[in-house]
Amino acid sequence: MDLVAIVFTVCALTHPDQCEEQRIEYLWQGSLRECVQGAQPYLAQWIGEHPNWSVKNYHCESSQKEERTDARRTARPT
Repeated sequence: MDLVAIVFTVCALTHPDQCEEQRIEYLWQGSLRECVQGAQPYLAQWIGEHPNWSVKNYHCESSQKEERTDARRTARPT
């Protein structure tokens, strides 16, 4: 298992130009591509806990491999 992070940009619903980056880190057994595919339940939970925010984009990063994969399923070095 590796430590991975879902890194996502959220914007306030009332001020769409007010955006910030958030991270959810957890242990993951699988590829970064699979992390991206499995990220939606974690993002849905975050949105449920923060209803005044909207997720604009996200990707997964591995602290071990210095690599990230975004929702377009492209892996690239950071």
